[in-house]
Amino acid sequence: MWKKIRIFILLVILATVVQQTLQEDADLAWKKNFYVAVYPINADGSEKVSAYIKTLQQEDLEPVAEYFAEEAQRYGLALRRPFELRLGEEVKAIPPAPPEQGNMFEVIAWSLKFRFFAWQHAPNMAIKPDIKLYLLYHDPILTQRLSHSTALSKGRIGRVNVFADKAYAKQNLVILAHELLHTVKATDKYDTSTGLPIYPDGFAEPNKTPLYPQQFAELMGARVPTKEGVAEIPRHIGLTLVGHKTAKEIGWIQ
Repeated sequence: MWKKIRIFILLVILATVVQQTLQEDADLAWKKNFYVAVYPINADGSEKVSAYIKTLQQEDLEPVAEYFAEEAQRYGLALRRPFELRLGEEVKAIPPAPPEQGNMFEVIAWSLKFRFFAWQHAPNMAIKPDIKLYLLYHDPILTQRLSHSTALSKGRIGRVNVFADKAYAKQNLVILAHELLHTVKATDKYDTSTGLPIYPDGFAEPNKTPLYPQQFAELMGARVPTKEGVAEIPRHIGLTLVGHKTAKEIGWIQ
């Protein structure tokens, strides 16, 4: 009896995963835009970060929506605004961190925990979001180096580390945009050991002559290559482009 119940439960889980995968693939036909919920979190639990979160406004996210609208137009996407971002209520819990050097089973376990977290911690919004991004705000004095952000296409959720300081507001949007594309199947295009963009897919203008310095960062390449072996973090999202391979991965081109 219990064996049959376990088999039934596994079949239900499998059917749910298959259905979700098919739906995710269908969504990348871009017949409608994605509604993105952005939930701020006080990662340090400090008064400074709390005060900063209270200053956040809906219009702070508009540059990201407009950026993707312009990039989509560059690739001839019929959809005017691929992403609509909405600032949600502050979430008081912190999503589980991914394992630093976990094996496959540890990564799978973490992803399930994160998806359960997102199911539990999703304050209501006027429109049900397709994507949930949790922005973990840190005091730059207490946290001088941010941990790696991560996002999942399965479940379309992201855990994004950013700084709670106006001086970093524009760079925060670059990180947000990068992780947002991970939720629609874009892959990283930089060397994880060096942080340098990988040529040619990690370069915004791989055919530029001379190749260096590049003027822009490929969004998933994360940095602007200035000369061989040297690259800079873009100061704002206007210094990034969505490259050809990334556009293909997310379904903007065939």
